Amino acid sequence: MKKLLLFMAFCCHALLPAQDYFLKNYQPYNPEIPSPETYLGYGIGEMHTRHDLIVSYLEKLAEVSDRASISYYGKTHEGRKLVMLTVTTPDKLEKLEELRQQHLKLTQPENQEAIPESMPVFINLAYNVHGNEPSSSEAALLAAYTLVASEHPAIARYRDQAVIFLDPTINPDGRDRHTQWANSFRSNPLVADPQDAEHNEMWPAGRTNHYWFDLNRDWLLGINPESRGKLNWYHHWYPNVVTDFHEMGTQSTYFFEPMKANGSLDPIMPKENYEDLNNLFGDYFAAALDSIGSLYFTKEVFDGTYPGYGSSYPDLQGGLGLLFEQASSRGHKQTTAYGEITFPFTIRNQYVSSLTTVKAAVENKEYLKDYQRRFFRSALKNADDSRIRGYKFNATNDQNRVKSFIDKLLLHRIKVYESADGGYVVPTKQPQYRMVQTMFETYDKYRDSVYYDASAWSVANFYNMNYQPVSSLKLGNEISSAESVVNVKPVERSDYAYILDWDDYNTPAALYYLQKEGLVLASAFKPFTVRSDNGSKKFNYGALVLPVQLQKKDSGQVYELIKKAQEKFQIPVHAVSTGLNLNGVDLGSRFIKPLKEPKAAMLVGNGVRSYEAGEVWHLLDTRVHMPITKIPMRNLSRADLSKYESLVMVSGNYHLTDAEKDKIISWVKQGNTLITIGSASEYIIDKKWVDEKLTKIEKDSLAIPERLPYVDADEHLGKESVGGVILKASLDNTHPLGFGYRDQVIPVYKNNEVWLAPSKNEYATVAKYTANPHIDGFITKKNMENYLKPSASIVTSPLGSGRVILFADNPNFRGSWYGTNKLFLNALFLGEYIEIPN
Repeated sequence: MKKLLLFMAFCCHALLPAQDYFLKNYQPYNPEIPSPETYLGYGIGEMHTRHDLIVSYLEKLAEVSDRASISYYGKTHEGRKLVMLTVTTPDKLEKLEELRQQHLKLTQPENQEAIPESMPVFINLAYNVHGNEPSSSEAALLAAYTLVASEHPAIARYRDQAVIFLDPTINPDGRDRHTQWANSFRSNPLVADPQDAEHNEMWPAGRTNHYWFDLNRDWLLGINPESRGKLNWYHHWYPNVVTDFHEMGTQSTYFFEPMKANGSLDPIMPKENYEDLNNLFGDYFAAALDSIGSLYFTKEVFDGTYPGYGSSYPDLQGGLGLLFEQASSRGHKQTTAYGEITFPFTIRNQYVSSLTTVKAAVENKEYLKDYQRRFFRSALKNADDSRIRGYKFNATNDQNRVKSFIDKLLLHRIKVYESADGGYVVPTKQPQYRMVQTMFETYDKYRDSVYYDASAWSVANFYNMNYQPVSSLKLGNEISSAESVVNVKPVERSDYAYILDWDDYNTPAALYYLQKEGLVLASAFKPFTVRSDNGSKKFNYGALVLPVQLQKKDSGQVYELIKKAQEKFQIPVHAVSTGLNLNGVDLGSRFIKPLKEPKAAMLVGNGVRSYEAGEVWHLLDTRVHMPITKIPMRNLSRADLSKYESLVMVSGNYHLTDAEKDKIISWVKQGNTLITIGSASEYIIDKKWVDEKLTKIEKDSLAIPERLPYVDADEHLGKESVGGVILKASLDNTHPLGFGYRDQVIPVYKNNEVWLAPSKNEYATVAKYTANPHIDGFITKKNMENYLKPSASIVTSPLGSGRVILFADNPNFRGSWYGTNKLFLNALFLGEYIEIPN
């Protein structure tokens, strides 16, 4: 007996059996294959479906039908399965690997074989990258059932002409966080009032993954296991079409591509992709949505400039990425200006677009296959037309940072070689030439000035690589694994001291590991040169000294721990037998300062920017293996701050009470360290916690603006927002925050309008933007000249016996700024040793 549900479009009511509302157009269905409603025990749209039930249903389809198989491409941070349901005809399932090898020839420019007409088109229906945009995963269940169970001639043709990969939930951790919320606050009868708790999630909400990362920005950066698993799957298959289903504000309608014009002056993706193919598929979506009376729009927003979306990354792989945005019910039913929008209504639009994508791909499969072949051939031609033959790079003082960068290149199937004259080189003439451009090229001219996301993403700068284009190549061995990049000499035993090179990215993690094991290490606040068996060795600011005889463990135990730390973190460690150095300070100098094990906390909760908080948590959890206490804002008034030496405040919209403000200030004055990032730095300056200033323009100096058309207001105002730009900052690498850096100019990432004025104290401006700071990305002349150039990136300020470290820019952006992470880690490990001379 089918259950009855009340389904509502924006203005009309319709009482239909639950399955008929979605599935009636593709009858009949194989009665031996359970529908989602039969399997789950409720109609789609009545409840939000947990991820484990989604997986369980797809596993059931693979079990009962020879048209489907299921595979697993990874696990989330919280251990949830990442699954892919493959749907096609039984004979193609049996020879799937043969079809894959045949299909991959499209990505091999040198292959001259004709494209077999019988070769299917490969389609990836991908859903729910943002966990609290849930309609698409419910639509995935319906699409899976339809594609597997329907006997309709159209669906039979799709199976015959295509291999369909259905990824029901890209972000299971975030989805389940939202699912629990929506189901917990679901009422009977449903409450449509937007103020109801059901429609207003608590912080951090379900959009993000476990560490509060936006996975729809992670395709390029590949930081999280969800993205890395999907990228490895993607390069195993290279699908021709990929969907990216989202939700947007409740008061909107429905969006499908074409998008707003790409912001790049000369996009590296072919014009054929973002014009011809998008328009071709757009006509299909319009017709399908017209048939069910749904309103929609195209082209107005959502530019695909940033290459790291689920809808833009496929465009750089010879496929077609397709973005869909559905107005969200943010629960089960909500009031809008058009009436009431229901969860089933939102699901139906996504379901219809799913099957329409398959239809359009099947009906244009020869075009899509030919396009993909031409895409990779054009990559080699474009490389030939360029004067640049490759990019040479290195960071000789930090093998682990180089290793992480090379790992990123290999993740995107970019070929990397040892350079015959030292360092590494990436040739431009390779199938992934467009990804090479993405990693290394920088731009200062753009067609547009308002971006949905970042306008700068030259990933080599994220890693602070010393790189340059080259017009000729001297290739050595090809790098097949990033693991081969790091080669450290095993440490020898010493009964006197060990020295750890602070320049290496992994050394802070090694330091914390040794501190947790009870060892006491010291940091060099001046450089020195030691004697060694191989001659002399110069150590930079921040080098760690571990004096053996001053430990509570004997020299043998110390040696075993040092060996374990080196093996675990692959860092340079040197044994020395004397404290008398060849140059610089000796090992017993007052400039060699013993370090305490850091005890850190961070404010989280309402008002705090969860992205930035998650980046701090992820960095310390996954790379430093150091805990940080996350103090909810609601608990701040009763939290015992005396347990910590450092407190982190990331960007946010803070509204601290006088008592909370006084509590933090009093704690800092006792000798502790407050670390603020972005708008948190702006907040404490505005509230006069510290005697620092923001860079401002006197209003009297501003000219009366010219009159402009009202309709253009959003564009004109929006361009002043700094969506993401890479800049040069001059760093004082003699300052504890600059320890571990050899270069005095480093790239930093700015995606805010926080402009710190340089400190009045001549020793307290740690990093200041250079006279010509632009590296990559869009920034207006007004912001550049009036705000950026006069400003600082990092300032320190005294507060009683303690200090405040103010970052204007986020050193941990999206978990990928390996080049500036050390600045933040220095604040945690060395903050209490920062004295600001008067």
